[in-house]
Amino acid sequence: MSSITLKADVDLGVVPTHIKFVGGLVPNEAGKLPRDESGKLTLIKEVENLLATSPVSISSVQVPFFPGLDQGDCDELFAGLKDAGVKPLLIMMVGGGDPMNPADEDSVCPIIVEGLEAAKRYGIEHVSSTSLEEWQKPGAIELTGDAYDAAVAQLAKLHARACHEAGALDSCIKYWHIEFLRGMEFQTFTDIRKAWTVVDAMNQAVGKPFFKVIVDAAHCGDSALSMEENVAAIEEIGKAGGISMFHASALTTRGCLSTDDGWIGHLLAACAASGTLEIVLVELFHHEDDALAGLRDAVEGHGVDTTDGRTYSECVIDGLVDVARRLNNLVARGIL
Repeated sequence: MSSITLKADVDLGVVPTHIKFVGGLVPNEAGKLPRDESGKLTLIKEVENLLATSPVSISSVQVPFFPGLDQGDCDELFAGLKDAGVKPLLIMMVGGGDPMNPADEDSVCPIIVEGLEAAKRYGIEHVSSTSLEEWQKPGAIELTGDAYDAAVAQLAKLHARACHEAGALDSCIKYWHIEFLRGMEFQTFTDIRKAWTVVDAMNQAVGKPFFKVIVDAAHCGDSALSMEENVAAIEEIGKAGGISMFHASALTTRGCLSTDDGWIGHLLAACAASGTLEIVLVELFHHEDDALAGLRDAVEGHGVDTTDGRTYSECVIDGLVDVARRLNNLVARGIL
């Protein structure tokens, strides 16, 4: 393929979930990250592969950060990304309890603080998390009314506390991006409007526009809101300065971007029109990842093999090419 020059003033990159959580991204019991036969970190090897084969320049990689990660491996990972010439972004994997439950605050907060402190240690400007609910919590039900309002207040309190304990507000961290998830993964904060309700409360709690909502095309598409309702929400949130990052990911399958049924193009254009878009990331999941077996069982259509004879690296590169062309044509049309 010939080289494609990105004309948009945004960072284009990947969320490397296509190498699988289990065997690619998740550390073992000792906190050590997966490596290949030669001893190279699996994630670094794949980033180098993408950089060598993609006709589009990759400027950012969003790295999952797990609590308890070995310090030496962590140092090696972020040094390797910077040596490769890409900007590391951090997505904090938050466990330890239910972020909406005040009784779990003392167990959840230190996990978030650990991630924020890691971001500070490596000079990372953009952190992210899915820290609105406990992922696929057994027996969880949707909160409404007073219970919903209490959850919003608790989430604002928790995240403000983590910011203050980690000293995040006066650090290298520019923004903290919050990601909502689809139903079955979450029960309550499953669409962009509900996510913005929490993010707005978080910003009020810290006294500045530090938090943003991630517009993930897959989660938007799998929510109860229509495409046009999502666009309207993006327009409103964008005017309030609440959008900066976009995930180009296909609804339901989470595979090849050709399965997105138009959501990526439509929502990317809406984000571009907001005037606040800074980061666009291509995100595919591997259809046989052991970590996502529960999601495959729960969601019809998730886990379909969409590779069509390609490797997952090739699918991601196809996604990068597609998104780069979209961004360039948003520039050509004066939208971006």
